[in-house]
Amino acid sequence: MELVLEVDDADAVTKAALRRIADDSDMPDDERVHAENAVTEDTAEALAYLVDPFDLVSEVPEVELAQASWSSEHIDYDPDSPEWDLDEDDVDEDEEEEAAG
Repeated sequence: MELVLEVDDADAVTKAALRRIADDSDMPDDERVHAENAVTEDTAEALAYLVDPFDLVSEVPEVELAQASWSSEHIDYDPDSPEWDLDEDDVDEDEEEEAAG
């Protein structure tokens, strides 16, 4: 699964993540300081505090989350560009699996 997000207001995302961290009464103080610094420096880190991958798939039947990781990069996204044909990768992988199988 691949997810492309457009963040219109990075400051709002950061503030929401900081609120979530502040509301977490179980978080140790040293971890809180580290988390606050991370979400302040990187919008992707802020998103990681706001979006739980388990919550994204927990209601999908017959799906169990085995592993989740975050990576991000700033890009110029143009949905009309042929470079962003998201189905293209799936077709190539399907063809490779059929050839191998």
